[in-house]
Amino acid sequence: MHLAFLNPQGNFDPQDRYWTQHPDFGGQLVYVKQVALALGRMGHRVDILTRRIRDPRWPGLDAPLDGYPGAPNVRIVRIPAGPDAFLPKEELWPHIGPDWVLGILAFYRREGRFPDAFTAHYGDGGLAGVLIAEETGIPFTFTAHSLGAQKMDGLGATPENLPELDARYHFARRLAAERLSMNRSAVNITSTRQERIQQYGHRAYRGAVDVHDDRRFALVPPGVDTAVFDPQARAPDEEAVHRRVLAALERDIRGDRRHLPCIVASSRLEPKKNHLGLVIAFARSPALRERANLLLVTAHLEDPLRQEEGSPAEREILARIRQVVRDYNLWGEIATVALAGHPTLAAAYRLLARRRSVFALTAWHEPFGLAPLEAAATGLPVVVTCNGGPAEIWREDGEEYGVLVDPADPADIARGLWRLLESPPAWEEFAHRGRERVLARYTWERTAEGYLNVVRRVLAGDSFRPSERPLPIPPYFRDPRPENDIPLEDLRGWYFGE
Repeated sequence: MHLAFLNPQGNFDPQDRYWTQHPDFGGQLVYVKQVALALGRMGHRVDILTRRIRDPRWPGLDAPLDGYPGAPNVRIVRIPAGPDAFLPKEELWPHIGPDWVLGILAFYRREGRFPDAFTAHYGDGGLAGVLIAEETGIPFTFTAHSLGAQKMDGLGATPENLPELDARYHFARRLAAERLSMNRSAVNITSTRQERIQQYGHRAYRGAVDVHDDRRFALVPPGVDTAVFDPQARAPDEEAVHRRVLAALERDIRGDRRHLPCIVASSRLEPKKNHLGLVIAFARSPALRERANLLLVTAHLEDPLRQEEGSPAEREILARIRQVVRDYNLWGEIATVALAGHPTLAAAYRLLARRRSVFALTAWHEPFGLAPLEAAATGLPVVVTCNGGPAEIWREDGEEYGVLVDPADPADIARGLWRLLESPPAWEEFAHRGRERVLARYTWERTAEGYLNVVRRVLAGDSFRPSERPLPIPPYFRDPRPENDIPLEDLRGWYFGE
């Protein structure tokens, strides 16, 4: 089978050089790459269609065709769209239809054959899937990864601030594209049932898709690269990573505490990840403070507890954390370490697992939560937010595979952490259960099999049903002149139900 992944945000390259260096260069790209490689290993032809970037700030993203070492069935195909320079995803909307989609159609016409099906990712990839299907009749699946309405919720959208938010994030275009994508896709792929019901069921998507119609949805969770996240694997710089972690502990932790296990948090420094709640839970628990240290993995930030580092948003979060550190005198009990990239993280997790550490993700809401799965695959038991996908992943039919906690309750976070840290048998049991859960359900091979099964059923006309009421394509997506732009009143009506 020949499949093509639609992902215009443009950071696929053989070395994965820029992952985590920009908010657009995150988990969605890992997802697409890993599913594509798994499908390629199964013998299928896969194209990752992305945007060509010619920008001295981001070199290496300009070759028309590229690939991954040892993956002959997988191509990276870069199609121009708009200006040469990198553009954040919010600025891509005018260039999807007139430039990128037309370039994709021309590319496959030159090759003499189109893929059997497309898989579209994020709203901009979904919009491309809609326009390609309209032109060719080739079906596409839609995987949103995140939806604009939830971001609007998180930003506290009101009728009063809506014009300001739309001017910055172009939510009218995004929601119009998302509504169109979920409405016109052959099937919508979600990671959890909760994602389907809560996110696609947001009032902003009424009239676009019926979340109770099983013929419009398929459940395909993402996975973990078990060749990297494994207790027995070894990164090329394994020992160097271990030295880096130990050096950070030596710098930040008092000498009499350096032998203790760590409570490890590794996620982007942004408000929704709720690092502050974890720090407060640790600070207020004498038992935790006696039994463990707190270790924050801070990607590219070397020493953010003592130095002003990071973006304005990161600095704001770190300022609040430092205030808690001062208020509770946590100096010598909390550390940070700069680690980026999957092999590096996995190497650090192996060292920390040997110290009987615990991984924590206390986000306010997590649509899925891949980071805890990666930690569990490497041998760390996990404490995870109960809000979102983790509630399905880490507990099923009364069985626990990780400890779920309420991110709004520091005492509950502390109780969950203490449950694993106070009892060696509990630590062993949850470390074993967590890893077995990943291997049974959450590998990229399983994800690729899920996609393949869905696409085969779509092509066979089996089980899934196209929307009976296809939404019209707004003129802006084909002709992005200002007078064709998505009206703010449309956004107001979708989001507020007015």
